[in-house]
This record gives sequence, C-alpha cells and structure tokens, in this order.
Amino acid sequence: MFQRTIMKHLFVTFCCVVFALIMYAQQPAPAASGITYGQVITNAGSISADELEQNFRNNKFEGRVTGKVVEVCQEKGCWMKIQKTNGEKLMVKFKDYGFFMPKNIVGKQVVLDGEATIKDVSVKQQKHYALDAGKSKEEIELIKDHKKEIQFVAKGVLVL
Repeated sequence: MFQRTIMKHLFVTFCCVVFALIMYAQQPAPAASGITYGQVITNAGSISADELEQNFRNNKFEGRVTGKVVEVCQEKGCWMKIQKTNGEKLMVKFKDYGFFMPKNIVGKQVVLDGEATIKDVSVKQQKHYALDAGKSKEEIELIKDHKKEIQFVAKGVLVL
C-alpha cells in the first residue's frame, strides 16, 4: 500500500515535469540580432516591404522582404505586422504554423523569406486579429467591412 502511494506521487510528479518542459520548449527564443525562426535564411536579395507590390508577378511574390515589426500577436506570436512608409502594415503569418515569434520582437528589423499574395480578409478575421493584438473593445467594434490586403506567409524570419 505504501509503495503504491509513493508510485502514484512519483508518476504525478513525473507528468508535471514533462508538461512543464513541453510548455517551456515551445516558447520562442527572445528576439535578438542574428536569431532565425523557421528555416535558416540570409538577407541576400531582399527588397523592402515598400517594394513588394511592384515585384508581384501573377498576383504573387516569392522571395525575401525586409521591414520593421510594428505589431505581433500577443496570444502566442502566431502573426506579426511590418510597417510600410505609406502607413499600411504588411500582415505576416508563418508557414503551416511551424514557428511563432516572440512577443518582444516589435521594433526589430527583420528579413522574411516566403510568399506574398492578395487576400480578402473578413470582418470576423479582422476582429480576431485585433483581439489577438490586445486592441480595446471599442476599437474592435469599429471594424465593419472586409478588406483586401497583402499577406506574407514566411517560411523563415531573420532578426537583423
């Protein structure tokens, strides 16, 4: 009986340790210069986020884009936005949700490697992104219309 109780306690402790290790392992490394998320990439041949639209061929772009991160999903880092000089933001998602960004990446210059396309974003999806970004209820309620935007699906991100 005493051994059975000890075994139960050891099993529960073991499960807690494994769970904690799994949760810790899924946290992305802090955003520091030279860190790569997803596939390892370089900045060779990259263009600025402002040049992206001019480089579209057949309604898409494949290659590398550089820009400054101005927003990141505060839930788990599953998307981020890059600033453009015209005030617009480039939505960036990650291929097959294979990696996430740290929440402290805002303000960093990055290189993205992947594919950009034009997408129609529903009101529901825009509100979801606004909620993920920590926007107020009032700001979220102002979203009333769908919109077309360029979305970039990155297979790799390099912090400059």
